[in-house]
Amino acid sequence: QVELVESGGGLVEAGGSLRLSCIASGNVFNINTMAWYRQAPGKRREWVAAITRGGTTNYADSVKDRFTISRDNAKNAVYLQMNSLKPEDTAVYYCNVEHQLYSGQSGYLEVWGQGTLVTVSG
Repeated sequence: QVELVESGGGLVEAGGSLRLSCIASGNVFNINTMAWYRQAPGKRREWVAAITRGGTTNYADSVKDRFTISRDNAKNAVYLQMNSLKPEDTAVYYCNVEHQLYSGQSGYLEVWGQGTLVTVSG
């Protein structure tokens, strides 16, 4: 029932910008940490950025000062603003959300988005 729908990927030239969006829907409650991961061709999926329920952010060194993660709790949404893109940023980007299925549940479940492709040309 829980679904994360991603959008915003595309093809851009080096130095360009993209904004990714991830919207959670269905039987999702009390969203905790939200994050973005990416997987480049031939490589393992890696963590990119995370944001806590209260808005504290953390970034991988490779994207620090270029990417900005944000969230809108009222919309169950997380975003990733990507500036100064490099060819090395080319990857499929996935959002990840910790949440509960109902009020009063113990612990959190984890769900992934379907992925959105970002391609940066040199």
